[in-house]
Parts: sequence; structure tokens; C-alpha cells
Amino acid sequence: MRMYDLIEKKKHGESLTRQEIRQMVRGFVEGEIPDYQMAAMLMAICFKGMEEDEITGLTLEMAASGDVADLSGIEGVKVDKHSTGGVGDKTTLVIGPLAAALGVKVAKMSGRGLGHTGGTIDKLESIPGFETAIPRERFFRIVNETGIAVIGQSGNMVPADKKLYALRDVTATVDSIPLIASSIMSKKIAAGSDGIVLDVKTGSGAFMKELEDSIALAREMVAIGTGAGRRCCALITDMDVPLGSAIGNSLEVIEAIETLKGKGPEDLTEVCLWLCAHMLHLGGKGQIRGCYDMAKGALMDGRGLQTLAAMVKAQGGDPAYILEPERFEKAPFCLALQAEEEGFITHMDTARCGIVSVILGAGRERKEDSIDYSAGILLEKKYGDFVKKGDIIAVLRASRKELLEEASKKLLSAYTIGSEAPPSKKLVYAMVTKDQIVRF
Repeated sequence: MRMYDLIEKKKHGESLTRQEIRQMVRGFVEGEIPDYQMAAMLMAICFKGMEEDEITGLTLEMAASGDVADLSGIEGVKVDKHSTGGVGDKTTLVIGPLAAALGVKVAKMSGRGLGHTGGTIDKLESIPGFETAIPRERFFRIVNETGIAVIGQSGNMVPADKKLYALRDVTATVDSIPLIASSIMSKKIAAGSDGIVLDVKTGSGAFMKELEDSIALAREMVAIGTGAGRRCCALITDMDVPLGSAIGNSLEVIEAIETLKGKGPEDLTEVCLWLCAHMLHLGGKGQIRGCYDMAKGALMDGRGLQTLAAMVKAQGGDPAYILEPERFEKAPFCLALQAEEEGFITHMDTARCGIVSVILGAGRERKEDSIDYSAGILLEKKYGDFVKKGDIIAVLRASRKELLEEASKKLLSAYTIGSEAPPSKKLVYAMVTKDQIVRF
């Protein structure tokens, strides 16, 4: 069937067969289907949607469009975690070592940050010597020996997603749930783990701003994962407020280290424990509540921290930075941002906080931009806190003094201060499995 006929079919809301989807994905990757026809298909999908079987078929064909990891050389059950992105989200640095310390293998392929969303690879590369591009055999050996390794994504993994995302980005089709779900899950399935825990963010700093949209996305991704034969579940977690207090690469690594010492921010610690509990559950370590207690035990007795140090050493990094985080280079310029009025912090524009970190040099606006690992923000006050005029609400750090003025004005505008205390927020809103949605 011609691509024209497939577009016509989807335009009228009809379902595409697996063979048609295979033909479409392969033709697009190989250059036989032009961008303008695929753009028309993407828009048709945005307006007409896709059935669950179609989304699963699209995901599996995208996953099969390039390299697919075979993790059979790694002993035990392998469980991955994926976050839909946010500000201050350093959970991988905490939950990966905790899960590995408790016997679940974590063979993780992560990405870099772009825009206001930080990337795990950028954070790890702030550790001197840490290597994120290593040969397959060494990757397997490290996971077998330490329980965890985190590397960058293969250049030839899921080329269909790279081409499709570039097209979605310029055709206003990024926000289609079937396309988001297939994009994320094609990479997770190609990465080869047995289980996948999805951390789907919701709120002002998340891709999905509304809770119901986040739940709908989670349902689609869990359905894809289970349909592909993976153990899969999702947690809907808050990103209406930055997670933890640190935003910026080395600052977030330091905060993750403090969390693994049992001294981290309460919100970050709690979200990490629940995510880790679900990783352990998918890894066959028990029921959720018992797995939560196991994760907390490994955090409090230092096993998670020791596992992180072992992984860093195995990947060429200096483990002294994990055991003595004061070694990290500090940005030479800082500015203490003060509250201009008294009251309660009733709202934080979390995306704007992330944009400020980019202005300071901690993130990228374009893929080719360089990163200042020491730049970023330390939030002294967050949603719900009471402040007096003149109180320090955040400290901005940068390697260039002239960046601080613009960044401080933008960060101040991210805070809303009111006279009454705002309602408390949940950290975890819901759990989604193939069988049910549990709201908390």
C-alpha cells in the first residue's frame, strides 16, 4: 500500500495494521517516504489518535529500526527507570545504586539534557574522569560486578525515533500521547531490560501539566511495555515544584550523595524510595511496602552510597568525589536572591526555574551547547514556606558574573507570594499498572 493510502486511512480514523506500520517506519528510516508525507501522517495521528494495538506496533517497529541491546550477558533481573523529565530530577543517581545494592541489576542508557530538563549523563560527567561511552563488554562487566552502570545511548539505537522527533518538533505534533508514548517506550524496549519503572511527571515543570493527561500517558506506556513482554508500571509524581533543592549538574550530584547518606531533602528522599521500591518489586524482591523498607535500609546504612562510588570508579571516575563531595569545583560567582515581600510561597513556575539554570550555564538551548558543570541554583525556600522580606530564597551560581543579574530577575518572577498558606501537595499522585490505576 502506498503512503498516500495510509495517510488517507488514518485521516478517516481507521486503524493501521502491523504490516502497514512496519512498511511506513522502514520506508521513512530508509528515506523512501519523504518528510512531507510523514508530517501529514503525524498530524492525522494527532487528530484521530491510535488504538492500543497500533501504538504497540508503532513502538516495536521503532525499537527494531536500529540496534537492540541484548542484555543476556548480564546475570539476574535487569530493571530500568525512565523519567519524563523535570527540574532538579536526580532520582537515577539515588535509586539506581539503591536497587543495585539490593540485588537488582541496573544496566541503564541515559540521555543528555536539553532546554529546562536536565540529563543524567551531564550530571555524571561532572564527576572528573567519569566515562559514559564505554564498550559493550566493559558495560556488561561493570553491571555484573557492581550491579549498575549508566552510559549514553547508542548512536544507532532507535533511528526512527530520532527522525520522527525532529519532524514532530517542527510540525506542532510533539504533544500527541500516542507519539510521546511510542517515542519513550521504543528507546526503553530497545535498551533491553526485563522491567521498566516509569516516573511520569505532572505539573508546571513537566511535559504534561495536568494530572489526567499524565495518567493517560502512563496508561499508554504501561500497556506498550506489558504488550512487549516487559514487567512495567508507572508512578505519577509531582513536578509542580522542583525536586529537592539543587538545580544544576554537580550541585545535583552532591545532593544525590547527601540523600544516599540519609541527609537529603525530604521530597527527593521520599520519591526516590517509592521509585526504588517499585524497581525492587519488578525485580522480584517482594511486595511494594517491604521493598520500600528495604530501600530505606540500604539508604540509611550506606550501601547505596558505596554502590554509587563503586560504579563511578569502574567507569573511570574519581570515587573520592562521592565520598568527599566538597571536592567538586564551585562556581566562582554567586548571588543570594532575597524575597521582596513577606508571605507564603504559593506557587513556583518550575519550568522557569529550569530556564534560569540554563541561563546560568547549567543546561543547553541547543544540542551543541557546552555545559558549565558548576553552575546552577540552590533553593533555600520552596512552595509552602513562609518568608520575610529580605530572606534568602535561593542562591545562584555561575562562572560569569554578568549572567547573574538576568537570571536573578527571572528566578524571582518564578515565585508567587501570598498572605495565606497554600494547600499541601502530594509527591506521588497515582500508580499505574496493566490492571489498575491506584490514586493516592
